[in-house]
Amino acid sequence: MPTSTSEALKVKLQADATDLGFDICRVTSARGDPKWNERLQIALGDGHHASMAWLDDTASRRADPQAMWSEARCAIMLGFNYGPDDDPLACLTADLAAREHGTISVYARNRDYHDVIKGKLKTLASKLVAHTKRFGEAADVKVFVDTAPLMEKPLAARAGLGWQGKHTNLVSREHGSYLFLGSILTTLDLPVDETDGDHCGSCSACLDICPTNAFPSPYRLDARRCISYLTIEHDGPIEPELRPAMGNRIYGCDDCLAACPWNKFASAAHEAKLKARADLISPPLAQLATLDDRQFRAKFSGSPIKRIGRNRFVRNVLIAIGNSGEVSLAGSAQTLLDDEDPMVRGAAVWASSRLLSENRRSPLQVSLVPE
Repeated sequence: MPTSTSEALKVKLQADATDLGFDICRVTSARGDPKWNERLQIALGDGHHASMAWLDDTASRRADPQAMWSEARCAIMLGFNYGPDDDPLACLTADLAAREHGTISVYARNRDYHDVIKGKLKTLASKLVAHTKRFGEAADVKVFVDTAPLMEKPLAARAGLGWQGKHTNLVSREHGSYLFLGSILTTLDLPVDETDGDHCGSCSACLDICPTNAFPSPYRLDARRCISYLTIEHDGPIEPELRPAMGNRIYGCDDCLAACPWNKFASAAHEAKLKARADLISPPLAQLATLDDRQFRAKFSGSPIKRIGRNRFVRNVLIAIGNSGEVSLAGSAQTLLDDEDPMVRGAAVWASSRLLSENRRSPLQVSLVPE
């Protein structure tokens, strides 16, 4: 394809991306990088992927997009801002202080971003193919949003969207830490963008704020200690030693994102479907503890929270109740002592034992407290 044609296509691509609400659109090669695979293998070897076996199962393809699709020539990387309306750290601090209420990660307070972003990516990819045809060229495209064996953060960093910070997430000088990433692999040869450098410097705010010490060193994350992993991906009881540090975080954790100083340049999300629902901002724990499966599915229809299921979610709520220090919430935990799910029952026992003094526990509660 002539250079002038590819440049014209890229101009149209970026204009269309802006019209669809994307905040950043840049291009990089679809080739992998041996360094990506090296870092991945070290993480897998150290067990930092926890129970996420798919990371190991797809490792041979994950570090190289062309191993997944050999015809791909370019990766179009897109960023979509989902920042909160106000200062992220101040908002988080207020949410964590409201211990009778739950704290839900900013990204999960409305529609599932996979659905929102993927729809826009498909539209953008279709427009790109249409533009290509008008130039008398042909192109194939494939869209991805966080579900394929594709290392989107390294690709986005190489494309110049930002850099992977010490918390391992992408940081943008224009948008801070609150960016959803999407990608379009294409057989087109488009002009590639320059990589941005690492601008973390000596800052360690994201590492220092982590309540569970999930970062063994800068740029490395041990999922086994990460609250986002524990509340979302981990199935089964959560290690008792980690529960107190979870506070009232019931779905995900934004601490390392919120602490990043680059958020001073971030703006609030502009997509209505990603704006926080009022009922998911600091929701009362007592109400959430009463949800049965039908009520849970109804409340979180269209939300990413629905994916973890009622039992895992209520487990998280009970841990938050146990951390609340509010004896008035003990009743909410006690009503779940005979829940059908053993994981929920165990969390209810733990929460009850945390809130009630020894002389107020019933014989049933004492006998059920795990060793």
